[in-house]
Parts: sequence; C-alpha cells; structure tokens
Amino acid sequence: MALLNGSAKTMAEDVYHPAPEIVQSAYIPDYDAVHNEALADLPAFWGSIAAENFEWYEQWHTVLDDSNPPFFKWYVGAKTNIVHNALDRHMKTAARNKAALIFEGEPGDTKIYTYQQLNYEVCKFASVLRALGVGKGDRVTIYMGRIPQLMMAMLACAKIGAIHSVVYGGFSTEALHSRIEDSASKVLITCDGAWLRGKTVDLKDIADEAVQRAGTIQNVVVVKRTGQEVQMVAGRDHWYHELMALPIADPKATTEVMDAEDPLFILYTSGTTGKPKAILHTHGGYMVGTATTHKWVFDIRPEDVWWCAADPGWITGHSYIVYAPLINGATSIMYEGAPTFPYPDRWWQIVAKYGVTILYTAPTAIRGFMRFGDSWPSRHDLSSLRLLGSVGEPINPEAWKWYHRVIGKEKCPIMDTWWQTETGNFMITPLPSVALKPGSATRGFPGVDLDVVDEDGHPVAPNEEGFLVIKRPWPAMLRTLYKDPDRYVEAYWSRYQEQGWYLPGDSAKKDEDGYIWVIGRIDDVIKVSGYRLGTAEIESALVSHSTVAESAVIGVPDELKGNVVHAFCILKQGVEPSEKLQMALRDHVGHEMGPIAKPAVVNLVDSLPKTRSGKIMRRVLRAQTLGQEVGDLSTLAD
Repeated sequence: MALLNGSAKTMAEDVYHPAPEIVQSAYIPDYDAVHNEALADLPAFWGSIAAENFEWYEQWHTVLDDSNPPFFKWYVGAKTNIVHNALDRHMKTAARNKAALIFEGEPGDTKIYTYQQLNYEVCKFASVLRALGVGKGDRVTIYMGRIPQLMMAMLACAKIGAIHSVVYGGFSTEALHSRIEDSASKVLITCDGAWLRGKTVDLKDIADEAVQRAGTIQNVVVVKRTGQEVQMVAGRDHWYHELMALPIADPKATTEVMDAEDPLFILYTSGTTGKPKAILHTHGGYMVGTATTHKWVFDIRPEDVWWCAADPGWITGHSYIVYAPLINGATSIMYEGAPTFPYPDRWWQIVAKYGVTILYTAPTAIRGFMRFGDSWPSRHDLSSLRLLGSVGEPINPEAWKWYHRVIGKEKCPIMDTWWQTETGNFMITPLPSVALKPGSATRGFPGVDLDVVDEDGHPVAPNEEGFLVIKRPWPAMLRTLYKDPDRYVEAYWSRYQEQGWYLPGDSAKKDEDGYIWVIGRIDDVIKVSGYRLGTAEIESALVSHSTVAESAVIGVPDELKGNVVHAFCILKQGVEPSEKLQMALRDHVGHEMGPIAKPAVVNLVDSLPKTRSGKIMRRVLRAQTLGQEVGDLSTLAD
C-alpha cells in the first residue's frame, strides 16, 4: 500500500492507498458504483445476490417485507437451510475434498477436516441430537472450548432446525445458568475441560452446577478434550464419542427444510443495565449477509487460508468462523488456546506453519502483541499474509500502524470492521479497493444506509460528533429479542421511531470524505466543562505514548467540571510504573488533545475488564471507582 500524507483538515494524518493490482483483482473494484446501485433499489440488490450465490429449496415471493416495522422480514416464502449452503452443496463438487478446518490445540495437537469429513461428523451428530429428542425449534445450549466439536455442534443443531445458544466457555456458572433458563434449552453440549495457558478450565464442573439450578436440561453431551476426571450423572450425561459410535449416529442425516425467517440461533449480548439481551437471527437473511460481506470485504479466493482468531462463543465466531467461511468454501484455522502461550510468537508460528493469507483479530490482541515488541513476529515468515482485519472496538491509529508495519509488512490492507451481535455482519468496513485511514472503518458496506445525526435526527457537520444511525433494514439484522419484542423496539428503535432508524448505541463522526470514525458507546462519551470527549480519542492519545500498551478512560462526576477523566493504563513490558510517569501521561494527553482532555487521575494497572470480543467494560471501571454495584459481569472474558 502506498502512503500519502492527508490534508490537515482530515481527521487522519495518513491515507493508505491500495496497490493497483489489489484494486483490479477485488470483487468490488468501484465501491461508489456498487453502493449507489444498491441504495437505489435495496430489494433488487439483495435479491440478485441471494439468487446468484446461494441455493434455495424454494424461491421467495418478496425480498423485503417492511409492512410491520421494525419487525422486518427478508426472502419471504423462501425455503432453505444455512447448512445446505455451508456443507450439503459442497458434497456435489470437488470442494468436498478440500480442507474446511485446520485445528491446532494449545498443547500442540492438530487435526484437519475436509468438507467431506466435516459433513460426515455433522450428519452423525445431527442424528444423535434427533435420537435425544431434539427437533425443529428446540433450543440447545453449547458451552465448550474452542475445538472442532463446537463448530460441529452448531452446524448439527442448524441442520435439524434446532436453535443453538452458544455460551462462551469462559463464563461463570451464573452466566451459563441464566442463559439456559432464559432459552429453556433441553440439551447442553459441553466438554470435560478446555486448555488455556497450559492449564485446564473445568467446564464440566461449571456446567453441572448450572444444570442443577436450571430445570429444563434433559441430556448433557460431554466431549472428552482434556481427559480430566469429571462426574457423569447416570441417565443424563453422555460421552460424545460413545454416542457417535452407536448406530443412532447416522452419517446420512437429512437436512431440515426451513423457512428463510425460521430462527437459526440466539446469542446473548451484555446490556448496560438489566439482564443480557437474547439476539435472534434467522436462516435466510443471516446466511446472505454474512457470506456476502465475508467474500467481498476479505476478497475470499479458493486458495485462501482464513484465520478469524475469535471464539465461536460470540458473534464474530458465529458469522466468520462457522458460517460464512464454510458457505464460501474457504479453508479456516481454529486455534484453541491463549495468543501468547507458551511464548508471544504462537500466533506468528501458526501463520507461518499453515501459510495463513488473511488474519482477522481484535485491537485488544494487537495491542497485547505490541507490548512484546517487534522481535517476536520478526522471527517468522509472515509473507503469506495478503489482508488483515480488525474487529471488536475502534482501533487506535498507533495499533493500526504497528499491525500494518510489523505484521503486514506494509503490503496488507487492513479491513477495520464495525458491526454488532445485532447486525449479524459487517456494517461499516473498507473493501480491499478503497483508501484507508488508520482509526476509521471507512464507510457503510454496499447497501448499508447510515449517517451521523444529532438528537433531533439532523445530519451533523463534518467532524462533529453525533449518533450513528442505520436508516434502512439489511438482510442479516436481528429479527427481535428472544421472547421480548417490546425490549427490542425500546432498545433499538424508540429514539428515532418517527424516522424508522435503527440506533446501534454508538457515537461517531463523519469526515469530509464521508469516512465514519466510531468514537465509542453513547454512554462512553465524557462531558467535561460542557465539552463532549470520546473515550476512544483519549485512549488513542494515551496509547500513542511510548510506554503505554493499552488504556481505558471513564468520566467521574466532579462538582466544578461536571465530569473529570480517570485513565487506566497497562504499560508495555519492561516499563516501571511511577508517579513521574503518571504525570507525564497526563501532560501527554494535554499536549495531544488540549488541556480539557487531561486526565485528573492516571491509574497504572495490570489488566482491564473486557468482554470476550475485546470491548473494554468501562461501566465496570466506573462502578468500581465510584464504589457502586458493578452489575452483570457475565460477559467478562476473565
């Protein structure tokens, strides 16, 4: 990528232009033309994509039913099953002998599944679930480590029309119990344990306690992963490998014919207050949205080795580990363990070993690697990489540049994606053919109609902060909150109900080029002496200091200023904390952003509370600082 200096009026100092050969080979070489065509007729745009790229048992009679907003429906009347497009149709082509999944366990064990082998395992487990009484519309909770059987369990549920509810394997008993209870699941699929940082996580013990407190679970299926001793309850608990060896495990299982609007899964996401929200996604629209965004944004080719280094326990894993890569016939990497175990080069070793061509990860991981310096990745041949991606939160420009320079060797465009559990797929994202500005996710994916507006719904001036809104529906959007349609309307549609706009809950700015700069959650904006300061901007200023690896800031009530800024910083490896450094960091922010943004307090800490998707939970820091109840911690990664 060529580097051009941006003008002083833009929010970015640098603009990175893709090399001509990248533009020419991209699926969408001309973003503006495709985006304008899509906005001119959204149903025609998404209808043609669905017809040309996916197989349907029956066609739709209406692409978009918007007669009952905000309860939109897509591909109305169509019959499909996402597993038909992810696995079944590949059995008719040469792709069946291609590697679908390359697994590397933390202890070093490896396993490769072709599409044929993955389909064989999924069919057998689908038959097992049917034998356990699971059918169309039943809920199944999955609570596992990052192993192939997690993917197989999700696909087996979808194949028979059951609704999967994946709970991240690092969650507590209470988090698992509440999700089982809310979904009224009849089967739980778990492991004896999982490997993490050389130790085992006792998943089965946590699951046992949760199941005892939830009255709906009839059967527990246990995958033997670590080999540790676990208690098996007679009549309720079954070893996965034993079930799969029985005649009930039929490798010729049929795929359930589903309506395009039938539920595929529910996935819980943290609310600022109250219980987690159960996001509901469906087979048809989710399938079209995730696979199309994956293919166009990451320029997916048959020879690619794709690595989404997330966990299937959150939406990035659902969309871009399990479903979209399989629909697009890609080869995926799945790594079980911690990024830096046993050494900080584990990821770079995997990239070199398997010739990974595309890496998609979170800014929190990138900043974590930055702490260890350039030498660890430099030990490995990373030349196979051609595209990089970022997900989970706005990426600091300093982290973006390190990722581009050290990992991408200044030749890999970075696809910085903004989206949510609710949206199902990328919403604001570059394409490989567009110019990049470190820290901006660029513009809406073709067909995504969005803007930045004030409280009354008027577009704000360039570089002014406002509310990010999505003006029109999209195929992969959530359909509702499971069993709670009123909360769905209130949470996402009530503020701009008259205009019919979806409110994601993020504040943003739009520059002169129309590029979106996501600042942070609306409740992560700090008002100091009447000035609205974005947490992401202050955090970027802190991370730009040579000693800081990662930071989080919060607003604390102040009698004089309304609020003052409290900062929490993780220092780079080898940097010693001191009062002198705390003062230097305060002054650095003042220099970078002006005196108004200077933190009143700088705390030097060892860790920050984060969700599994890498989002810093600033409300936890705020509650701890103010001595308040911290509330729901079920989505904390650790």
